[in-house]
This record gives sequence, C-alpha cells and structure tokens, in this order.
Amino acid sequence: MRAKQWRNGILIGLLFIAAFWLATSIWSLADKALVAVSQAGETRTQYQSLEARKAILEANLEALGTERGKDAAIRTAFGVARPGEEVIVVVPPATAAPVLEPPWWQKILNWF
Repeated sequence: MRAKQWRNGILIGLLFIAAFWLATSIWSLADKALVAVSQAGETRTQYQSLEARKAILEANLEALGTERGKDAAIRTAFGVARPGEEVIVVVPPATAAPVLEPPWWQKILNWF
C-alpha cells in the first residue's frame, strides 16, 4: 500500500512537471506569435511606402527621359537660365494696415 502511494505521488509529480513545461511552451509560442504579427504589419507598411516611392521614382525617370524634363532638372538643380531670359519676382499684394480704434478714455477726452 505504501509503495502504491509513492508510485502515485511520483506519477502526479511527473504530470505536474509535464503540465508546467507544456504551459511555458505555449506561453513562449504565444509571445512569438505576437512578435510575428507585429513585424508582419510593420513589413507591410514598409512595403507600401517603398511601392509609393518606386512609383514616384519611375515618374521622375519618365520625366527625365524628355528634353523638357532634363531642362527643368538642370534649372532646378543649378539655378541656371537660358541666354536672354529674365528673372520674374512675384510680390504678394500689400495688406492694408488695420484701423485702430482709440480707447474709450481717449474718445471722452476728444469729445471735450
């Protein structure tokens, strides 16, 4: 009877150890799954931004393929102009000065 209790105790102990090991393994897998999901989202965002950048770069390459695009790129990069061209300066319209109303005490003094 005593030997059977020892065997049952050892068996229960082994089962507890196995259950603890399985629980920690499951917990570890859940953490890894969360990391994988977050990295997948970040990767998807990076991919979309790279695709947008690729489209912009392809459009720029297309523009540089034309004579007008090359001319515009050179003008922008080096600030040059063709012979005979003049500089045009666009000035914003002048704003009217706001009319300031005198304080109440000055109105009273002016009335006298």
